[in-house]
Amino acid sequence: MSSAIIQLLVLAAIAVFLILRLRNVLGTREGFEKPPLPMPGAAEGRARGRREFEVIEGGPDRDITDHVAEGTAAAKALMAMKLVEPTFSVSEFLRGARQAYEMILMAFERGDLEPVRPFLSPEVYESFAEVVEARERAGLTVEAHFVGLREILIADAEFDRGSQEAEITVRFTGELTSAVRNAAGEIVEGSTTAIRQQRDVWTFARRMGTGDPNWQLVATGE
Repeated sequence: MSSAIIQLLVLAAIAVFLILRLRNVLGTREGFEKPPLPMPGAAEGRARGRREFEVIEGGPDRDITDHVAEGTAAAKALMAMKLVEPTFSVSEFLRGARQAYEMILMAFERGDLEPVRPFLSPEVYESFAEVVEARERAGLTVEAHFVGLREILIADAEFDRGSQEAEITVRFTGELTSAVRNAAGEIVEGSTTAIRQQRDVWTFARRMGTGDPNWQLVATGE
């Protein structure tokens, strides 16, 4: 056997050895491999893990102090909510409130409340429905478009340890276009192009520690 063939066989053996080592270290992927399953409570994200570490170390809970001042009644109420329901995240709540605000506001402006009825308390739903019905009787329709949210912040928070009822009041500043048309289709109020600011103070409530994660809008104001 020639020396050239022997060298090729040696190189091939080394290549096979390296491939086998790489397979052992990195593993193999066949087809569309499923991503790893999230850890329980992963919906709270890495921020929750950081929060728990900070609490253990005795530092402030940034998930709370990023949104309300430390030591205030609102901060203490939010902490009490977490003691009852450790998976609760203030940041996650605000992300949901942001989506709920646009969805509920546009449903009210357009006069179609049924899709958002589960997110409204009976009292708020009746209040909204009365305004929508009054517009319909007057032959008015609203043409609205949500542009965006300029500001969202927690104005207050309360927690009843007896009933485990939680309430969080949120201040919104939204931007939208809104035009009211009469039965003839003429604009009698607002504009389809001019952007206006909409300021609202909404209170959401739910009972903590239950299987239902949904908050309901229980009060509105400005």
